[in-house]
Amino acid sequence: MSRTEDVREADTRCLIIHPHINGQGTSAQYARSHLGEAAGLAEAIDLRVAHAEIVTVNRPRPGTFLGSGTVERIGENAKIIHENAEGPLIIVMDCALSPIQQRNLERAWECKVIDRTGLILEIFGARARTREGRLQVELAALSYQRSRLVRSWTHLERQRGGAGFMGGPGERQIELDRRLIDQRIDRIKRDLKDVQRTRALHRKARKKVPYPVVALVGYTNAGKSTLFNRLTGATVMVKDQLFATLDPTMRAIDLPGGQRAVLSDTVGFVSSLPHELVNAFRATLEEVNEADLIIHVRDISHPETETQKRDVLGVLQELKISEPAQAAMIEALNKIDLIDGDDRVAVQTRTKRQNERVVALSAETGEGCSDLLEAMADHLSAGYEMLDLQIDPADGRRLAWLYEHGDVVERTDTAEIIQLTVRLSPIEAARFQQQ
Repeated sequence: MSRTEDVREADTRCLIIHPHINGQGTSAQYARSHLGEAAGLAEAIDLRVAHAEIVTVNRPRPGTFLGSGTVERIGENAKIIHENAEGPLIIVMDCALSPIQQRNLERAWECKVIDRTGLILEIFGARARTREGRLQVELAALSYQRSRLVRSWTHLERQRGGAGFMGGPGERQIELDRRLIDQRIDRIKRDLKDVQRTRALHRKARKKVPYPVVALVGYTNAGKSTLFNRLTGATVMVKDQLFATLDPTMRAIDLPGGQRAVLSDTVGFVSSLPHELVNAFRATLEEVNEADLIIHVRDISHPETETQKRDVLGVLQELKISEPAQAAMIEALNKIDLIDGDDRVAVQTRTKRQNERVVALSAETGEGCSDLLEAMADHLSAGYEMLDLQIDPADGRRLAWLYEHGDVVERTDTAEIIQLTVRLSPIEAARFQQQ
């Protein structure tokens, strides 16, 4: 497992290094933004950032990723920070390190080193609350740890005997540990299949009650949970913090015109989201795949908002979200209360273009949230038929059918007749007429 308790020890300081690789086409502004995001990730698990810097790398070295001179200089800085402060020191490399690179840097710097994937795993391990969330985090951490046994064990030459499942004489310690990890991974995958079956049953039950599902997706800290609370009146935890939401939450909401829907708040995405986490959280993110409508919540005030958008769309492609679903997606440009001047005019101008499904809003102040509800209602009711019907009170079968297959907007009961206004899909409306 990821050693979360080691990372989050009291008064743990960290030194953050963001390698900016020449020739990758990323700007200096992007590097600064990425460094700030890495600092936010570290602070999310109570690490105290003692120093953060961008290091230019012409060509990543296979042994240490960084050049020898840079490794030596950072090691000297780490030694000074460690000598002048109490508590352990961790160096965070804001990139993906191979197991060999991670081990060599730990030897050179004489302290714990974690890469971006390891840091995100630490956050998820600290935040997961539900059984499903903990299983998903453990699966991701074990998959990550399995490839890093070479780093964790320094006694690989030691051999031990064994019998049965423990293996025969001469089995190496690393082989035993790898097999134990594989056994645990298999067990977690079986447990998560049970979770997927349970979610499938819940989705099937929701479809019997014809409430469409609307999923909020977006970059972490874009304001999804704040918007979720604003629209539903819920009290999901909201913090100006990366990955404040891990476990999905669903609530019913009323849309203009009387239609009801189920709103789902999901885990936030992040650039370079580890594949282990995408795969592990596939059960949770299936809610996005099954949604009738996706709302992409964007922090329009963030300097790298366009880059964040590309990262979110990239994760949606990994989840194999269908192209029609992505084409029908509504962009909620959040935090417009934090921009003004020409930037605000440009955002408002964009929302008026007929070929773009965009709504500008502030989940914090409520500005524009009614426009988002209208856009959701328009999309979900597109193609639906509104029927005014008169039903005999004794005709319980037909009345039950309408409640099961349609959305009853209005009902008036008298002794002789029941008057209903019902919204039906074209298929269900034709089926009702045939009956």
